[in-house]
Amino acid sequence: MKSGNGTAALATLLLAACGGGVGSGPAIEARSQTISFGAAPALSLPGTAAVSASASSGLAVTFSSTTPGICTIGGSTVTAVAPGTCTIAADQAGNSTYAQAPQVIQNISVIFDPNQTISFGAAPALVLYGTATVSASASSGLPVTYSSTTPLVCSVISASGIVTDLTMGDCIIAANQAGNGLYNVAPQATQVLTVAAPSGTTVPGAPTGVAATAGNASNTVAVSASATDSGGLPITGYTATSTTSASITASSATLPIAVTCPSSCAGHAFTLHATNAIGGGPESAAADVITTYNVTETFFEPDTQPRDSIFIGQFTYNSTTRTVTNLRGILSESMTGNPIAYPGDNMTWLTLNNQLSSVQVTLGGVSGLLVTTFLNTNTNTLTTMPMFGGTDGWSPGTGSGLYYGSGGMPMAPNAGNAYARIFVNTDDPLAALTQAQIDKLAYADCAPGGMMMMTCMTGTTVAGRPTEMGWASLNVGGERGTEPTTAFKAKWLHMGLASADSMIWPNQSASS
Repeated sequence: MKSGNGTAALATLLLAACGGGVGSGPAIEARSQTISFGAAPALSLPGTAAVSASASSGLAVTFSSTTPGICTIGGSTVTAVAPGTCTIAADQAGNSTYAQAPQVIQNISVIFDPNQTISFGAAPALVLYGTATVSASASSGLPVTYSSTTPLVCSVISASGIVTDLTMGDCIIAANQAGNGLYNVAPQATQVLTVAAPSGTTVPGAPTGVAATAGNASNTVAVSASATDSGGLPITGYTATSTTSASITASSATLPIAVTCPSSCAGHAFTLHATNAIGGGPESAAADVITTYNVTETFFEPDTQPRDSIFIGQFTYNSTTRTVTNLRGILSESMTGNPIAYPGDNMTWLTLNNQLSSVQVTLGGVSGLLVTTFLNTNTNTLTTMPMFGGTDGWSPGTGSGLYYGSGGMPMAPNAGNAYARIFVNTDDPLAALTQAQIDKLAYADCAPGGMMMMTCMTGTTVAGRPTEMGWASLNVGGERGTEPTTAFKAKWLHMGLASADSMIWPNQSASS
């Protein structure tokens, strides 16, 4: 018993000496603890997952990755870095009560799909001529690049996704990711940005003051306008269209627009509309094709050479309605003045400003108008006495050339009227005249300077009294530069008319 008690006393003394007894040093409890992980989470690349572990002591656990090439961890959040097995260690260092816990680990398989996808964020608003920024991301986390599949509508900066609009329409932006050693090329993704018009802008208004004039060929027309409301944006173009056939149309960035018809443009009217970046505006009111032409008609006078009877004038032709208006001009009196040829002459010239007759005719298979303008405001020019062959007082080729009222009892005073008659081809006013058309040209001058007593200066190529036969030549020319020569037999009234010459061409100052 003694020896047993002595051993116990020694153990107590040793404990006290080491500070484990009842002395003044701290008391240490080395309780053990363990760590337990929760279920392993699913972890995809790229991606994150949360791990959980607890110590039996209730003390906080810390985590670390023993495979930093596969995964990293911050707090309890694991981030996948590469395919493979991610190993997470859990530790608890202990305290004054608990000893350090044995380290435990948890293995997590990193799930990897080499295929990647691209997703766009919400489409930004894009205003005409403005900028916006698109945003897209790849499921791989790799950067995407941008391009425009509608380069006429918009452009985009490849790296930043800043879009610049160029015009109205749908702007389509594509996003691409080329892949790398881990990931395959991503399927292209697109985003549509519908371009909006700026506030306060519209399509252009209907053009006003629209005019159409014939060109230098019978199948061309020039269409213009005096004003157009642009809608608040620059006008990008105009379109002219025939009201008779919608297939006859032409467009241009500027005015006037040259429209070409399959043959003649006669019978056509034209509308005009303007376009800006937003779209096309409404059509204008239809405009008839109205052109002012110059005309010169020369009647060769054998008895007054070098002076001739010359009519110089102009008229307005509406090819839509095929009508002539406002034929007016001056007629020379070849019996007056010195023997000097036009244009150096000093002949008396009569002003014929009263278009009083326009007759539809077909001559040689060609439709046209015989148009006559008078000195006075009436047609009373030649005698109406049947005994002298007179009829209505002015028809060319009738009567004996006596002035209107002559032969009456008592004889009426000379009314002093005069006229000139032209032919207008209603399909092509610039066409050279045929012989049948030339034969209908006429003039009469019953004014004092064109009179021989009661007999007027009159002329056509085929009608008159007395009749004489002879050969002469005719030159007819126009804007096109053709001057055919035709031989014909000529008859004449007083003064022996031998030939006639007529030329029509556009009046550029009036038609422009």
